[in-house]
Amino acid sequence: MDRRTLLKSSGLLVGLAALGSRAVAQTPATAAPAANDSPAVFIPSADTPLRLNFNENSLGMSPRAKQALAAVLPGQSCRYPDDAREALVATIARLNGLSDKQVILGNGSSELIHTAVLNAALTPNAQLVVADPTFNNAEVHAKAMGLKTVKIGLTRDHVLDIAGMRAAADAHPGPSTIYLCNPNNPTATITPAAVIDKWIASAPDRVTFIVDEAYHEYVTDPRYQSAIKWVKQGRKNVIVLRTCSKVFGLAGVRVGYAFAHPDTIAQYDAHISIDNINLAGAATARASLEDAAWIRHSLASTAQGRAIAVDAFKRLHLDYMPSQANFIMHRIKGSTTAYQAEMKKRHVLVGRLFDHTDGWNRLTIGTPEEMRAFVKVLDGMRRDGLV
Repeated sequence: MDRRTLLKSSGLLVGLAALGSRAVAQTPATAAPAANDSPAVFIPSADTPLRLNFNENSLGMSPRAKQALAAVLPGQSCRYPDDAREALVATIARLNGLSDKQVILGNGSSELIHTAVLNAALTPNAQLVVADPTFNNAEVHAKAMGLKTVKIGLTRDHVLDIAGMRAAADAHPGPSTIYLCNPNNPTATITPAAVIDKWIASAPDRVTFIVDEAYHEYVTDPRYQSAIKWVKQGRKNVIVLRTCSKVFGLAGVRVGYAFAHPDTIAQYDAHISIDNINLAGAATARASLEDAAWIRHSLASTAQGRAIAVDAFKRLHLDYMPSQANFIMHRIKGSTTAYQAEMKKRHVLVGRLFDHTDGWNRLTIGTPEEMRAFVKVLDGMRRDGLV
């Protein structure tokens, strides 16, 4: 019996869970600054470049998360993180109306994507179906494991081609694992739930859906709905991925999680390290998930930063895709790699070239302060004839 199983069966998950609860309960509601605070000035330099390339949240972790971290590390860093992990699972389950057995943690959602691909690769005659372009983590793992991968281009509206992906699954006689990133990365566009649901509702058991909702919290389009409803209905072939890397500003801490049927969770659990979430990650993630004031502040900051960028694109007559995430795709002059290099000369780091997107740039939405700095650089490049 491994340590995780032992702890689950013996009821030892008390100490750190209680400590974490006290740390959160005794912390007053985060005083989130107003989104329209007086504009600050940020000047990119070689020592402090403007990092708008990896969809990170430069606000960082919330004050409440910092306090939770300070509360647990001094006395508990010598202990394994089992209690903290279980307390985090319980919090995630409660906040989402699920049982603990319907939740699994990952070292970022990337580990859970790896596990999903591994499960598919271990199944005879299986294939992976992905959009093109999309977040390529699943494709990378599939290639390493020798799993057949079918890539389906996006629609003219830059959303997932569900009809094309479904045709690829229907044409394959064996099992298919479908990776759906919604909102999609790198386009920041959403695929309406009605389109996805129609397929899931009629799909045979041999079709498994991995729905990556890394940017779930940012979505305001009413056509979007989380796929968690399928998990609540008892579907075993739907796995929903979430992350603490984006709205919560914990990309460096590496905490992801997934929702699925208990049987599917147990299957995944067999391939997951028992210590994939450390003490710091568990404490900060749990505090962040319960910090509603900070979540509102983070979302408001991104919304204001996006508006600053969109206003600039409109003024400069640069096309852009509608964004439902903390990044946005916009048109540029010339090649993406050349634009990236010119921005880097000005100490601004922007997104790389993705398949089928040359002439577009994926721009992370930073703080309003950062986006004002970006616009200033962008205006300078327009004056130089580079945009």
